[in-house]
Amino acid sequence: MNPVSFLLEVKSEMAKIVWPRRQQAIQLTLLVIVVSVVVGVYIGGLDFIFTNILNKILNR
Repeated sequence: MNPVSFLLEVKSEMAKIVWPRRQQAIQLTLLVIVVSVVVGVYIGGLDFIFTNILNKILNR
């Protein structure tokens, strides 16, 4: 496949994309941020708990 036909196919495929509306993009972005923060806090909490448990076991 030569570069020209590739770019023509890319242009054709890009025309088929249904882009999200601005409001939907904002909502989904906020959802990703909230889920990321929740998962980060959860993992951080587990890390804190397991670190303290391990320190108590090793520092007897």
